[in-house]
Order: sequence, then structure tokens, then C-alpha cells
Amino acid sequence: MAQSPEMRASDVDRDKVAAVLREHTAEGRITMDEFNERLEQLYKSRTYGELARLTADLPDVDLRNRPAKITPQPVAKPTGMHPGMKAAWSAWAGASAINWVIWLIVSFTADNFIYPWPLWVMGPWGAILLVSTIFGSGPQEKK
Repeated sequence: MAQSPEMRASDVDRDKVAAVLREHTAEGRITMDEFNERLEQLYKSRTYGELARLTADLPDVDLRNRPAKITPQPVAKPTGMHPGMKAAWSAWAGASAINWVIWLIVSFTADNFIYPWPLWVMGPWGAILLVSTIFGSGPQEKK
């Protein structure tokens, strides 16, 4: 059944016209002031004829068949080293620093040269970390 201009409009009909007005405002056909004026008149409108007058000077917009605007998702960039690997390197640096401080204190208090034993702590552990950092897998994606 065709809608006569005298037939009463519902809130759903008013919402559809409001969506059309927003679309035309977004496309630059009407200004924000015109949009606000028309929106005010829209919610005072009672009939289909009054609603039609609000969009009479605008081209038809079929809101049901409009293509969805696809917002491109930002591509996740590698953030560098895996947090676990950062923690491993931090532990290595902390333990190495403590061992060197101990070695320095003992060396200064001793009368003769003390072999730099902290190298035996730093070396193998550091070599394993270096190989793991270079050849290890990157950050794992959560599924």
C-alpha cells in the first residue's frame, strides 16, 4: 500500500529520515546549520508529507544498499624482542654486574692478581642468549 502524504509517520520513519539527513551532511550537500534546522523540523513532523518536504531538494539515498565503509586495520608491526628474551638479557646483565662488582672488591683487597672468573659466568650464558636471540622464533601470535 502506498503511503499517502497525510498518513501519520512513526518514530522509525523519523529515524530513517534523520539518517538520510546525516548522510547528506557528511557528503557536504547540506551545512550543519541546515542539518540542525531540518532535524528540529523532523522531530516536529507528524505526517509522511512533512517528512518528504525535508528531503525534497536532496537526491535519494538508499541506506539499506549502501556499501559498508571499511576502515583499514593497522598492520601490526613487530615490536622488537620478545618480552621473555628481554627479561633473560636483563637477568644476564644483572648477574654479570654483580659478579664483576664482587670480583673488583676481591681484587682490590687481595695482594695479587685474581683470575677474572666472572667471564665464566657471562660467557656461556651470554652465548646461549645470543644464539637464542638471533635464531630463535619471534613473538608468537595468540590464537
